[in-house]
Amino acid sequence: MDIVVNEELKAYIDPLTPDEYEALERSLLAEGCRDALVLWGDVLVDGHNRYGICRKHGLPFQTVQNTRFQSMEDVHLWMIDQHLGRRSVSDFQRGVLALRKREIVASRRERAKAAPAEGADSASQEAAAPLPKTESLDSREALARAARLKSNQVVMIEKIQQSAAPEVVAAVKSGEITLSAAAAVASLPVEEQTAAAAAGKDELKQAAKRVREAKRKPARESSEEVGSAESAAPQDEDEVAALRKRVKELEAENAALRKQVLTLLGKPGQAAGPAPAPADDADAPF
Repeated sequence: MDIVVNEELKAYIDPLTPDEYEALERSLLAEGCRDALVLWGDVLVDGHNRYGICRKHGLPFQTVQNTRFQSMEDVHLWMIDQHLGRRSVSDFQRGVLALRKREIVASRRERAKAAPAEGADSASQEAAAPLPKTESLDSREALARAARLKSNQVVMIEKIQQSAAPEVVAAVKSGEITLSAAAAVASLPVEEQTAAAAAGKDELKQAAKRVREAKRKPARESSEEVGSAESAAPQDEDEVAALRKRVKELEAENAALRKQVLTLLGKPGQAAGPAPAPADDADAPF
């Protein structure tokens, strides 16, 4: 049978690096093509590199049909799961694949919910109904488990996917810079990212360092402001206590003066109003 190479499927997973391709070619020439190529009908699903190398050198190969595929989404999900289980896939690639899987799963569930409400015909219902059970990937923790990453790595990969310039993405894919450095650079304007990438990996690393330092500076300033406020607090409390003490002293002096006025007027038994106790024995009546 004629095998059909779907270019969209071939490009769905990142291609091998030149070194990886050469290593695979040496292995096939030495040991032959031991793993069967996976087909969906006549469409090649898995084994594009092996297929190309086998045709190039006239090596024999086996094929196997996957009869569970019902749509291109099934093919994509299967391809993603296959690559997520391979040790040679980088952290960034695993994160990207897990994010793709989340989009597919969410889209299928939305269609499954909408089909009965819209009164879909029997053909549409038949195509959408028997969806395989798949773990929800709505949370970062679930994404991290699927990709075998840490949650903070998933956050960085999301940021790179959303904001990084193509040159920065290429740099992290090739391993020139780390995930954390690429995520830091991705917060810069696209023009600055492109310029840093054009200057080389050292400039990308320096750009990431500048971004991190700029983020730490406001945090340090905020911490210093809090410390300054805390050091000023005891002084303010002391001032308030001193003021309260002075108010009490003035109230006592005022009460003593009222008593003296009443005594001079010859009305020692009357009081001009409620007053606190005398300040000392000198103010007591004889």
